[in-house]
Amino acid sequence: MRITVVPVTPLQQNASIIICDETGKAAVVDPGGELDRLLDAVEAEQAVLEKILVTHAHIDHAGGVAELARRLRLPIEGPHKADQFWIDMLAEQARMFDFPASEAFVPDRWLEDDDIVSVGNLTWLVKHCPGHTPGHVVFFQPQHRLALVGDVLFQGAIGRTDFPRGNYADLIDSIRGKLWPLATHETAPQADHRGDDVEFVPGHGPRSTFGQERQTNPFVADHLFA
Repeated sequence: MRITVVPVTPLQQNASIIICDETGKAAVVDPGGELDRLLDAVEAEQAVLEKILVTHAHIDHAGGVAELARRLRLPIEGPHKADQFWIDMLAEQARMFDFPASEAFVPDRWLEDDDIVSVGNLTWLVKHCPGHTPGHVVFFQPQHRLALVGDVLFQGAIGRTDFPRGNYADLIDSIRGKLWPLATHETAPQADHRGDDVEFVPGHGPRSTFGQERQTNPFVADHLFA
């Protein structure tokens, strides 16, 4: 597996291109904008896009989804259906944040907790992690110990919950009840059971590990809940 992260939009959102080495097939996760840059990165990897994955429907993550799907006739998977209202507001979000024009879309597949999505021969476990938005989902690849967490968790921070239908308690529950247990997923029984080895790509900023955040994140560190 390979992953290329391309920060896009004025908010420097981490759009991720995940590539199956065995098949050369790829998916782009959260194409918020700057589609030509993303497609150049796909071409540089000599990969073939087969789908779009969406963690949540804020403009910096989903602003380019409809155009990319139409341009390449790609299916869209995600987010959870609770983010429908954010999808419906994409044009309004673009005007509000002075982004290029955007449009709503209808996912080919809404995602639910414990669904599986495939990219080539790779399979990713889906976790519904509400709080930042009500329909936010996270993607976890157990063999490679990698999670794509959108705006749920960052290095030293957590996602904002002051947007419409955000919920701080739900976000904390998502992190501690959905992300941390991924360390003990049955496909990796020999892994560190505290999850220290699980690396994650956040929606913004540098990568980190669940172990680092469990120890030091000022919002969700284990010692805060002892």
